[in-house]
This record gives sequence, structure tokens and C-alpha cells, in this order.
Amino acid sequence: MPRPPKCRRVEFVPEITYFKPAGVPLLNLEEMALTVEELEAIRLKDLEGLEQEVCAERMQVSRPTFHRILAAARNKVAQALVQGKAIRIEGGNFRHVGMHGGKRCRNKGKPVKKQ
Repeated sequence: MPRPPKCRRVEFVPEITYFKPAGVPLLNLEEMALTVEELEAIRLKDLEGLEQEVCAERMQVSRPTFHRILAAARNKVAQALVQGKAIRIEGGNFRHVGMHGGKRCRNKGKPVKKQ
């Protein structure tokens, strides 16, 4: 039995959590679910341009774990773009560390809600 994933540290929780192709009714779309920590990995590596080692340190995970999170996130985004799927950002196993300090770890599968 695999051990439960370690709680990942994220600095950004999005306010907008759903993206869909224009002109396609929601009823006709498949969805790709992107976790908050997968979005954080894309943000740190692709938007901020940080090295993977630095990204891993900021998320408080090992470098191989960061690489797996990033690869999964990029795969989901690529599928959504190429195959015309919607992207829903929710859930994961993370703690948000923002201006007000850290919050307790959120369990996998629970929707993201602003507190």
C-alpha cells in the first residue's frame, strides 16, 4: 500500500478555477482536473522561470516529486489545449502559505474555497 502524499506548500490559490474553450457548450465538454499543487508547479517553473531545485524547495518536496507534479500538470494542460477540453482547478494535498501564514493541509479531492 503506498503511503499518503506529503502535504505540499503552495503560495498561490487561484480565484478563477475553470477554463473552457470558447464557443463550445459546457454540456459537450470533457474536463481535465488540475490540482492546486500542479498549478503551483506550473506557476513556479513556467511563469516565474525558477530552477526545479528552487521550485521543489519552495513547495517543500523533493526534486523528483516536483518533476512528477510538473510533468502531470503539463500533460493535463496539453491534453486540454490539443483536445479541446475544459480545465477545472480543484483539490489536492496542500497547505496555502500566504500573507497570513500557513493553513492546515487540505485533503485530496476537496474543492478549493477562499477562506
